[in-house]
Amino acid sequence: MTKEYVVSFAAVGMGDIAAVGGKNASLGEMIRSLADAGIRVPDGFATTAAAYREFLKANGLEPFIRERIEQYHGGAVTLRGAGDAIRSAILESPFPDDVSAAVIAAYGALPVTAGEARATVAVRSSATAEDLPDASFAGQQETFLNVSGDDAVLEACRRSYASLFTDRAISYREVKGFDHLEVALSVGVQRMVRSDVGASGVMFSIETETGFPDVVVISGAWGLGETVVQGMVNPDKYMVFKPFLDDPSLVPIIEKTIGTKARKMVYAGEGMPGTRLADTSEQERRAFVLNDSEIVQLGRWGARIEAHYGKPMDMEWAKDGVSGELFLVQARPETVQARKSDAQFTVHHLASTGTVLATGAAVGDDIAVGQACVIATASDIERFRDGSVLITEMTDPDWVPIMTRAAGIITDRGGTTSHAAIISRELGIPAIVGTGDATSAVADGQTITLSCAEGDQGRVYDGELPYESETIELSQLPATRTAVMVNIATPATAFRWWRLPAAGVGLARMEFIIENEIRIHPMALAHPDRVSRDDDRRTIQELTEPYGDPAEFFVERLSLGIAKLAAPYSPHPVIVRLSDFKSNEYAQLVGGEDFELDEENPMIGFRGASRYYSERYRDGFELECRALKRVRDVIGFRNVIVMVPFCRSIAEADRVLGVMAENGLVRGEDGLEVYMMCEVPSNVILASEFASRFDGFSIGSNDLTQLVLGVDRDSQALAELFSERDEAVTRFIAQVIDDAHDAGIKVGICGQGPSDHPEFAEFLVARGIDSISLNPDSFAKTVTVIAEAERMRSASSAGLR
Repeated sequence: MTKEYVVSFAAVGMGDIAAVGGKNASLGEMIRSLADAGIRVPDGFATTAAAYREFLKANGLEPFIRERIEQYHGGAVTLRGAGDAIRSAILESPFPDDVSAAVIAAYGALPVTAGEARATVAVRSSATAEDLPDASFAGQQETFLNVSGDDAVLEACRRSYASLFTDRAISYREVKGFDHLEVALSVGVQRMVRSDVGASGVMFSIETETGFPDVVVISGAWGLGETVVQGMVNPDKYMVFKPFLDDPSLVPIIEKTIGTKARKMVYAGEGMPGTRLADTSEQERRAFVLNDSEIVQLGRWGARIEAHYGKPMDMEWAKDGVSGELFLVQARPETVQARKSDAQFTVHHLASTGTVLATGAAVGDDIAVGQACVIATASDIERFRDGSVLITEMTDPDWVPIMTRAAGIITDRGGTTSHAAIISRELGIPAIVGTGDATSAVADGQTITLSCAEGDQGRVYDGELPYESETIELSQLPATRTAVMVNIATPATAFRWWRLPAAGVGLARMEFIIENEIRIHPMALAHPDRVSRDDDRRTIQELTEPYGDPAEFFVERLSLGIAKLAAPYSPHPVIVRLSDFKSNEYAQLVGGEDFELDEENPMIGFRGASRYYSERYRDGFELECRALKRVRDVIGFRNVIVMVPFCRSIAEADRVLGVMAENGLVRGEDGLEVYMMCEVPSNVILASEFASRFDGFSIGSNDLTQLVLGVDRDSQALAELFSERDEAVTRFIAQVIDDAHDAGIKVGICGQGPSDHPEFAEFLVARGIDSISLNPDSFAKTVTVIAEAERMRSASSAGLR
């Protein structure tokens, strides 16, 4: 192949990286090996490394390039000066006749569509050191779209050669230790997908922030894909759970987040080459770019490609707006999470919080403190101060030379698959992208704390905040007989802890998902006509419009939230507690004031089980049931267990179970288990009777303590009297553990007590509790306490103490 100047994609594979670079080799690999899986890749051809080297040789460029690089290293010229000189020399050089003839012949053989005189193509660079497992080279060379005609194709190839020596590309190779003249450039000429009138984006076969391996993450926006790749827009985000993709009866989507997508890249105009940016319509901004079947199809392609290559992959996709077909246009190895160890991970904690200046999508899970360096355009990057936090509207490859010297990165625009996100991950520095207003909200030189340690949402705090870091060695965590589970507050934090060897989720609070992901009162979505405030009506209309129906908005958002929370722990049990807001908390949701009572003591008022069969909330509870049924039957998480909170009496338990059954959640059907929170004294006193109706108990020690001792758990004045270690409380706990076991059901506890008080964990183990559910940040410490308590109990039982 070294004598060939042009080769079709179908003739190359991953063994040909030296000849056509990683990008083009991968395109050929997919065309040759994955067509049977239904994966569509636009056809085309690649110029070879031999063509590039012949171009340099014919024009005497190699010694010229080496001389300019040596001058840069010696300080005789700046990086910009060296790059300008090399690019100018390349752009002024002609193609050797045999190279240009080969390119024109291959281009002429490409099929044309109706109305085209010559094929419309994308011309992409593919360096022979590109897309390697330890270097993404993200956007280092140029891409030219909507190219048509012999001369235009040759000029795009020449400009691709020149782009090998942009300032950013030179700087990146210097950082990675690549010899500039050892890297050759292949050019891929690929049939254009009409995504200019459709949609496009990127896709990863791994969760890019935490390394969770069982999902495919998809980002998408209207128009050509450069807006997503370069971080020009905040795209839609979708996530698919890979283990369920082989079951055609399931729709294993676990996230659908709509992006603003304010702009799109389209063709420059009728008969004009190149592209332009256009504003999206209001309708486009409020619509998802992919439907569920397309999301699942891309998810299957991503999983199939990962399986073929045997490693996590970073891909680009496009949807043809004319034919409606989906295509993959690139695939390369993911370069960050794939290299991390599963044996340990580091957890960062803010010791305190402060004034939030801006929020956006978190990239990584680290924290950075420094002075803000606000820079508007790449022409001003020389103002950057080493070790500061870069704040700009968006980045592209021109920013790489200073990104390598930043403590953190914050952008106004872009999603978690944008250029800023990709490069910050590779550099190992935290970033917050898509803030919308950080460049105006933060002053240049202001000391800030950038926190990506609080879940999916990154926060920019005013001032320097103290924080701590802890490295957890997973191999050193002891095994326990007691099932040690985790309490997960929101879907945004679920993936952060997937590496912990937890036996499942002991408590997932549905109301937290409603508060963070939905924000609207369930009854206001079941009965929007009964909402009185105009502002609330407008909010409901704006948030629910993409879903077509307010009730569907609630069901989908809640089901996706539960599914995302359950995914990292499948197939272990995930116990989801039905909503347990108090009336004053429900009233704070959008539209809530129209549906809530004004109670003197909401803590022991209209909450928990009493709501679910009441006409005041029954229609809202129906939406909760629909969401849970969708999680189990449509998405596929049969490991989800439903838990009923604050159930005061046997009669109330029967009524709740009856309403659940009316809404398709029948205990025992399709393996559905229903648990009860044991948090009211009547639950303990009548434990045997409750046990005949439920599959398990989970002791809610906070409410049980306040009701046994008669102490308001929120009262500062009585704080010293509130203790779950009080003998009255521990007697109740011991009794319910014994009664549950006598009835043959499981019993666990969820609360902070075992984490804060080792002796309390020892007491629970001594009583033979089945599971202890902990806050994730205390898991490593407490599992050691539990293991030691088990050892002591075994020794005592054997008469060794």
